Amino acid sequence: MNDQIPAQELAAQGRFPADFVFGGATAAYQVEGACRSHGKGKVAWDDYLAEQGRFSPEPACDFYNRYDDDLELSERFGMNGIRVSIAWSRIFPEGGTGEPNPEGVAFYHDLFASCHAHGVEPYVTLHHFDSPAALYTNGDFLNPETIDAFEAYARFCFDEYGDEVTHWFTFNEIAAATINRYVEGTWPLGKRVCLHECLQAQHNTMLAHARAVLAFKRGGHRGSIGVIHALEYKYPYDPNDAADIAAAANDDVLQNRLLLDATFRGDYAPGTMAIIERLCAASGGSVTFPESDLAIMREAARLNDCLGINYYQSRFLKAYDGESDLHHNGTGDKGTGRWRVAGVGERALRPGIPTTDWDWIIYPKGLFDLMMDIALRYPNYKELLITENGMGRKDELVDGTVDDAERIEYVEDHLRWALKAVECGVNVTGYFMWSLQDQFSWTNGYNKRYGFFHVDFETQRRTPKASAYWFKRVAETGRLA
Repeated sequence: MNDQIPAQELAAQGRFPADFVFGGATAAYQVEGACRSHGKGKVAWDDYLAEQGRFSPEPACDFYNRYDDDLELSERFGMNGIRVSIAWSRIFPEGGTGEPNPEGVAFYHDLFASCHAHGVEPYVTLHHFDSPAALYTNGDFLNPETIDAFEAYARFCFDEYGDEVTHWFTFNEIAAATINRYVEGTWPLGKRVCLHECLQAQHNTMLAHARAVLAFKRGGHRGSIGVIHALEYKYPYDPNDAADIAAAANDDVLQNRLLLDATFRGDYAPGTMAIIERLCAASGGSVTFPESDLAIMREAARLNDCLGINYYQSRFLKAYDGESDLHHNGTGDKGTGRWRVAGVGERALRPGIPTTDWDWIIYPKGLFDLMMDIALRYPNYKELLITENGMGRKDELVDGTVDDAERIEYVEDHLRWALKAVECGVNVTGYFMWSLQDQFSWTNGYNKRYGFFHVDFETQRRTPKASAYWFKRVAETGRLA
């Protein structure tokens, strides 16, 4: 029996512990639809997408009405976990402390009941890129009022759903939310290369996380709580070049290190702080990290139960001294993406390392390097889950099937490196592929497909892809071939 053999020994055999979680991931705004109905309040994305006129999140894959079908598919294909998020504005339409929306509250009770009926444990995120519009347009987490509102919202959810949910995450991908808004300018109300605002927003959001963790623990709620970070290992393009090494360190702090220090230390290591100050100077601003914030964060750092890692790619950094030059490849036009930021560096492609159509580097070893770095640098970590990993493709339904062999290879390679980390003693307890089903993908619309289950967005028909059948075998046997 797998549960009688040490995890490290199992991993060396290409096998997973009996209690390993195999799941798919979703996010409310990307799957639910019903964006402005059933009492749901507006989020900033609603107007932003309408103004662009390119993509609509309505009805996405209609999860609001079809969640039971998707959970039945999850059960049938061997999954014992699912990542879902609660839409903050479906509970509190304006994001404040007014009366909750009863339809929204009831929806998530029904969703969690369906999860349990199908034997699929819900792993619930409180915030997945969808602050209520009134808060977002008023500064979002740069405004202390949003931090207060988030804590109140979190307390409500813990009290309301505590008998149904035992796995909580506060935030999904703080780095993406801040970099896309304050550095790349590709999100609503976006700015470009405001590094100081990006870093301040990261700190403030981690303060909101810490306050929610303390509310959860002091409230005596059962289960676990953590945060999910989108992490990318940062390699110097030339490991012998001091300037490239410095560029990799800059991007590491921007994407990873501030957030990881805040999570596991509750403050910032001297080396992290030195780079924060350097990045702020490059964009002509500063940050403020009051001791009162750090005291709260240090207390929460001892109480985090787990860290979710969303991993899609790593980066190779070159030194760069020119003007910032950014182009977001949101269409899958391979080779068009550019990321050169003054004061940080240039994200470069290396010959021989493959990329997706969206210019995302396919580098599974980076996941191993990340997990080893966390385990060695932050020995107070308790549990790591791979909460997102997957491959965006232009999948085509041909004769009723989707042959996504590339995705199978991608997932298998990442799982092998995850097992290598377990073999080295890292406590990795689950894997959720992004995504469960094809979904709406923010600035990418609908042609970037990630799902185990193909969705015909006109009929909403679900068709399992080859990857779903492959994953079912892995989940049910607990081993890679």
